[in-house]
Amino acid sequence: MTVSAALANRRIFLTGHTGFTGSWLGAWLSAIGCEVTGYSLEPETDPNLFGILGEGATYTRSIIGDIRDYPSLREALEAAQPELVMHLAAQPLVRRSYRDPLETFSSNAMGTANVLEASRGCGSVKAFVCVTTDKVYENVERPEPYSEADRLGGKDPYSASKACAEIITRSYQETLADLGNGMRIATARGGNIIGGGDWSEDRIVPDFYRAATDGTTLSIRNPDSIRPWQHVLSACHGYLAIAAHLLTSDAARNESWNIGPADPEAVTVRQLVDMLSRHSKAPAIDFGSSPLKEANLLALDVGKARRELGFAPPWNTEEVIARTAGWYAAYYADPDAGRAITLDQLRNYRIAIGDIEGGD
Repeated sequence: MTVSAALANRRIFLTGHTGFTGSWLGAWLSAIGCEVTGYSLEPETDPNLFGILGEGATYTRSIIGDIRDYPSLREALEAAQPELVMHLAAQPLVRRSYRDPLETFSSNAMGTANVLEASRGCGSVKAFVCVTTDKVYENVERPEPYSEADRLGGKDPYSASKACAEIITRSYQETLADLGNGMRIATARGGNIIGGGDWSEDRIVPDFYRAATDGTTLSIRNPDSIRPWQHVLSACHGYLAIAAHLLTSDAARNESWNIGPADPEAVTVRQLVDMLSRHSKAPAIDFGSSPLKEANLLALDVGKARRELGFAPPWNTEEVIARTAGWYAAYYADPDAGRAITLDQLRNYRIAIGDIEGGD
C-alpha cells in the first residue's frame, strides 16, 4: 500500500499549515482527499506559499491560532475530530532563537506539550506525528551520521527547544498517552529542507533569491558548514510514511525517526550556493562567518526509515537544486504560476515514488 493510499480521505489536524513545509504537506494531503483542519499563526512573510496556493489547495478548514493558547487549540481539535494529528507549528529559525529565546522555548516546548495534551484528550485521535529537527542531537561535530539512539542535546536556543519537545513527547509516548486515548506517537527528526516557496528569514535559499531579485549582496555565514539537504517534498514524504505506519501497521510503536536524504552527500553551504548559481541568476556574494554558535558538521542516518518504512527519496542533491531553482524561476517570471508549479512538482514527486502512475 502506498503512503497516499494509507492516508486517503482521513481527517487530519495539521498545525503549522500556513508555513513553508506545512503548505507543501497540506497540498499533498488535500490531493489525496483528506479532510484537513489547519491550525497556525498568520504567514509571516509576503509573499508566502500558503497565499500562493490559495483557498482549498492545502486545507479544508483553516484556523488562525496560537498553539500556546491551550483553550482555543483544544476547542479547534475537538471540533475537527481528527484521526491523525501532524504537529509542525514551531519557531523554526536558529538566529531568531538567539534574539528571542523565550518565544522559542514557549512555542517549541510548551506549544508541543499543549498539542499533545489536547490530542490525548480527544477520543478520535489514533496517531500523532511530532516534527522536530536533526538539530536535537548532542552534536560533537563527528563525521559519522547520527542515529535515533544517539543522545539528545542542543547548544543554541532553537536546538535546545526542539530537544525539549522530544523529551516532552517521550513522556506522552511512555506514560501519558495510555492515560488518555492511547494514541500512537512518533517524532520525526528532519534534516535541512529546501524547495520552492520559502521566503523565511536567515535561510540560504530564500536569502539567495531575495538578493538576486533585489540586486543586493548575499552574506553567507559559515560557508563550509555541511548539512543533509533535502527537498521539502522528501520531508513531507517521510512524515506521511510515519503517519501511515502508525495508523496501519500492527508493528507500529512509539518511537523516533530520522528523515533526510536517502544517500546524504557531503554538500557545504558554499557548494549549495554554487549549484544554485548554475541554475539561476546569482547575486553578489560575501562569504563570512557568524558570531553565533552553529554546528559546522551534521549528518543523519536514515537507515531505519529506509528499512522499516520503505522511505527512499528519489531526487538526489543536484535534482533537488534544479527543482528548487525551477520553482523560483517560474514564480518570478509569473507570480500567478506559483500554484501550478507547486502542484506539478508534487505530482512529479508522487510519480517518482510510485504513489501515483505517470502519464498525461
